[in-house]
Amino acid sequence: MNLAARDSTFRPAYLAKLNAEQCLAVEHGDGKVAGPLLVIAGAGSGKTSTLAHRVAHLIVRGADPRRILLMTFSRRAASEMAKRVERIAGEVLGRDASVITDALTWAGTFHGIGARLLRDYALEIGLDPAFTIHDREDSADLMNLARHELGFSKTEGRFPTKGTCLAIYSRAVNAQAPLGEVLGSVFPWCAGWAEQLKALFARYVEAKQAQNVLDYDDLLLYWAQMGGEPEISAHLGGRFDHVLVDEYQDTNRLQASILTALKPDGSGLTVVGDDAQSIYSFRAAEVRNILDFPKQFARPAEIVMLERNYRSTETVLAAANAVIGEASERFTKNLWTERKSAEKPKLVSVRDEAEQASYVCQAILTEREAGTALKAQAVLFRASHHSGPLEIELTR
Repeated sequence: MNLAARDSTFRPAYLAKLNAEQCLAVEHGDGKVAGPLLVIAGAGSGKTSTLAHRVAHLIVRGADPRRILLMTFSRRAASEMAKRVERIAGEVLGRDASVITDALTWAGTFHGIGARLLRDYALEIGLDPAFTIHDREDSADLMNLARHELGFSKTEGRFPTKGTCLAIYSRAVNAQAPLGEVLGSVFPWCAGWAEQLKALFARYVEAKQAQNVLDYDDLLLYWAQMGGEPEISAHLGGRFDHVLVDEYQDTNRLQASILTALKPDGSGLTVVGDDAQSIYSFRAAEVRNILDFPKQFARPAEIVMLERNYRSTETVLAAANAVIGEASERFTKNLWTERKSAEKPKLVSVRDEAEQASYVCQAILTEREAGTALKAQAVLFRASHHSGPLEIELTR
């Protein structure tokens, strides 16, 4: 259900710059451990500010920063969030703000937090606390070693590369899906190697265990498995009064199961995200996590919609709302702004990537001739590998 707005005349001064909906999200529970909260934050709606103010508000209202778990999509985001919390709470409490940030020790990525918790509980789950964490390159090299040991690098047909093998393994772990399903839906060209891949992954796991090594996926996998141990799960969940998660649309099934184990009834749990921005499927991100969240607990999550956009113009948002409206399943929202513009975005159709690159370059040159310097222009694309044809055309 949606919350009703509190009278702004009773709003604390440090929340004065927030709009009514942002305040609803920030004041949910008013500092106490409340039921689950879902904040649907449309693009440019001040999501980061809202989340930072919520954490600060909890601290101002008496929450122990050491018992707040804040998980973001990147280390940089966690650092920036902590600095905002420090500034906001510091202004209200009138003390050295760094004390607040130092106490907010559980702010980071899922993987970073997972690594710390695994060291805390290592002996209880059969791990050596001195385990080493492999990055993606090291993990791919270990996968390649196992590949050579099994003779798969000398097969008659071309066996998947080490990078592809690791990607398949990672997808299966994060999606919590059978290998056959992963191959059929994401890596169909590798489906003929299913039995060999099973053997390879078993050898890869054995090699990690023998070397006391964990890869990035293990940091989530072992954490999720701790959630299946009642005593450990209860102790772990009891360490945190409030759990807040940013970019929830980009979480996968493994991460969702971790949250459910931490807070089975949703108490103290806040997730922020936008189903319309679930487009990258990074590490097997699952949009159902955010779509199903409101009904996941016995007490349905309360929902706050952040629809006011602070970045764009009416005409751009009209186009965006039209595209979002085509989704077969979604949270209904309508982005709006006070920023006016007579200029409308263009939808341009081209035959292929080469023609697309040519069109973009011509548009850039046209803008330059109209007086817009090259350094004042930007080209956005979805993924870095999409830049190839454009870079060639720009160079030409």
